[in-house]
Amino acid sequence: MNEVIKIFIPNETSANSVGANLLYQVISELINDENVEIIRNGSWGAFWLEPFIEIEKDGIRKGASYRNINLSHLNTIEEFFLDFEKRNPFDINEIDFIRKQNRIVFSRIGHEDPLNIEHYINTKGYQPLLTALELGPQKIINQIKASGLNGRGGAAFPTGIKMQTVFDQNSSVKYLACNADEGDGGTFSDRLIMESDPFALIEGMTIAAYAVGASKGYIYLRSEYPLAKDFLIRAIDIALDNNYLGNNIQNSDFNFDIELRIGAGSYVCGEETAMMESIEGRRGLVRSKPPLPAINGLFKQPTLINNVVTLATIPALLLSDQSDFSQIGSNKSIGTMPFQLSGNVKHGGLIETRFDISLNEIIEDFGSGTKSGEPIHAIQIGGPLGIYLSSSMLDTTLTIESLQELKGSVGHGGIIVFDNSVDMAEQAKFAMEFCVKESCGKCTPCRIGSVRGVEIIERLQKNKTSKDDATLLHDLCETLESTSLCAMGGMTPNPIHSIIEFFPNELIEK
Repeated sequence: MNEVIKIFIPNETSANSVGANLLYQVISELINDENVEIIRNGSWGAFWLEPFIEIEKDGIRKGASYRNINLSHLNTIEEFFLDFEKRNPFDINEIDFIRKQNRIVFSRIGHEDPLNIEHYINTKGYQPLLTALELGPQKIINQIKASGLNGRGGAAFPTGIKMQTVFDQNSSVKYLACNADEGDGGTFSDRLIMESDPFALIEGMTIAAYAVGASKGYIYLRSEYPLAKDFLIRAIDIALDNNYLGNNIQNSDFNFDIELRIGAGSYVCGEETAMMESIEGRRGLVRSKPPLPAINGLFKQPTLINNVVTLATIPALLLSDQSDFSQIGSNKSIGTMPFQLSGNVKHGGLIETRFDISLNEIIEDFGSGTKSGEPIHAIQIGGPLGIYLSSSMLDTTLTIESLQELKGSVGHGGIIVFDNSVDMAEQAKFAMEFCVKESCGKCTPCRIGSVRGVEIIERLQKNKTSKDDATLLHDLCETLESTSLCAMGGMTPNPIHSIIEFFPNELIEK
């Protein structure tokens, strides 16, 4: 029997947006040999190469970029193989973009069909869950605490402490909610996990639920991720069929089910209390805190809330090689962080690496500089309400602490690059416009203050020397920060403050 030749064509949103599905259709119609098989794998996260097609033959796997390539002229699969060889295929693991990363949480993505549970199990998948069922809840929580894992979101709250709080509540009903409402522009790490390694999320949720005593979990997924929805629905069914979800999981007395809830396009539902309102079937309005969700959350019961990356990290922390994660970094910045590089950059994509990497290393070593070839002027970190840093600040390390010192946040790890054609006054106005559009409207500072903010910045664009408008903008930002009900209004001034401080005379002339 001849060895099967495997053709890997990614089935992932970014790859599909540049033609992966069309290539799959063309190549699949050429196959008339039972020894040739197509596998729809996940993306490696090197989006500048997509669609990246790989062929595995005689145990050797190499790939080539098929960006803007039309294969409709090919008549046989042999012609495709000849075309493939002409493109100088290479092992993607050997290029610097992949080789220089510390891929722990994203170690599986790109390798196989994301719904192949046998491959997941053969790569140590579900071993952590079996370990967890032997350890018991408190020992799991202790191990998460010892790992130093903080939430991979804006607050960077210690995951183990949050789990301990839920575990300590005397309640017969507890919930787990996965915040998959990844709404920040330039972020896609949650999506990449859900589309390229969904069992990692499901296993992480299952372990966390067992540790805190939850029997029901929700994944709150943004409506703009239809492919992730498809993968999650199928992965949940496969996990149920293999007794990794449902009743008496793996012959234990632990029961846990996951339900998918789809958002309706609201950015503010990424805030945990607004998300809970939406899951419960109401309009996504922010709740006052206290009480904290860990004490009084979904349906007034103790609820553990984390995002996709945080939960998908948990299985790695219960493996024997946990030290690979925990010995990286220091203080709050422990382990690896998935940074997502986009904007005006040659090589955009996902980069899982140590926290203390500098902006310059990310942009130059991984991103290969700006796509336009023009000098870098600004870099925004942490989403649409993140701060802007100037080109003179490229030595800044991407730790939680260093960005907090600059009155910013790592956030979800989004990094957007702008060259010298960017208008920073427009970027300042965009922050207020974003708040106008996305505010839930519950509190006055966010709902009305953002509208006034747009008006003030428009006046400053016409007259940068206006002392009255400069003072008014300062006072408005101070009001938003100190009186908004949630981080939506509270963080809106961050990009504006950073533009005033790090880009003198571009919004306000002093």
